[in-house]
Amino acid sequence: MVQRDAKIRRFEPSDDKVVRFAIGKAAMESLAVANRRAYMHPLVIAAWMLLSYVIISFLNLWPVEKNGIMGYLRPIPMLAASTVPIMFLIDWLNRPGFEQEAQEVLHGPDMIDMHAYYSRQTASGLWICEFGDHFVGLIALDANPEMATKTRKNSSNKTPVSAIIRHFYVDEVYRSSGIQEDLLTYALRMAFDAEPGLKVVNAYDSQLIPYVRTCLRDASFVLQETTKKIGVLGWQLGRRSLSREEWEKKDK
Repeated sequence: MVQRDAKIRRFEPSDDKVVRFAIGKAAMESLAVANRRAYMHPLVIAAWMLLSYVIISFLNLWPVEKNGIMGYLRPIPMLAASTVPIMFLIDWLNRPGFEQEAQEVLHGPDMIDMHAYYSRQTASGLWICEFGDHFVGLIALDANPEMATKTRKNSSNKTPVSAIIRHFYVDEVYRSSGIQEDLLTYALRMAFDAEPGLKVVNAYDSQLIPYVRTCLRDASFVLQETTKKIGVLGWQLGRRSLSREEWEKKDK
């Protein structure tokens, strides 16, 4: 039997396609979650029941006894069909905001040449987690986001005091194992150890990605601000941060 080991390693140029696919998938995951949660909202369920009632009444598809069990099943097709326009409407209302967020991620300064970008600072890095030959997840920590639009020469001469986690994704199959905690801890340790002047690491916060949010909370990331609301139900986005002092306390 082949022994499989989990490992975390730095990004290589040969990983480009897999990493870009994972980043794109992560960027659109929030839309799918927002849609699913909206479908189960009490007001949406009430609208579905009302629409079903109107359609069934208009077509006179209420259950009848004379056709036996099939007569009692008459309303079911309309109950199912009435969900389609509601699901379409929710996705149509949600999609623009989430697609804009995804476009900002996919057109970020690091996406032009990821290997070169994350080599600018010693505290920066893009790390990949693998289990055997299988891709598990990734985390990208940019130790100098305020210098993103400047040249490599200029940015390498600056000592970063803050960093931001630009990308953090773990495939759904592996989330229950808690591997995201190991991935986050590894990236933080590499960043803080590589740059003594690094004071704080920031991360994006979203109600729609609970496994990342829980992981950040457990790592002592504190919510600093709420940035905006997104989607038909107004899901809150924000920013969390972890100071070097808190990291050193937790890492002892």
